[in-house]
Amino acid sequence: MQHRLTVRVQPKASADRIEDWAEDDSGRKFLKVRVRAVPEDGKANSAVQKLVAKWLGLPKSAVRVVTGGKTRLKGLEIDGPPDLAARLSGDER
Repeated sequence: MQHRLTVRVQPKASADRIEDWAEDDSGRKFLKVRVRAVPEDGKANSAVQKLVAKWLGLPKSAVRVVTGGKTRLKGLEIDGPPDLAARLSGDER
């Protein structure tokens, strides 16, 4: 099953880590993510895919950046089980 996740990426961070959920001014939820990779040649995007896959317990190939390739706010497409939806919505704590 395919899922969508919006993330806001901070490249060149001191460590790779998933921060917390936040909302923009319009109320849209996103997950804050920090990666050490630089935003050149897709390095930060690859680091985001790898980190989110690890966080979800999925293979790296299950997570793809599909929108926002050159911006901080990115849309990810994730192949995973149906019960993943609650975690990706930010409602499961």
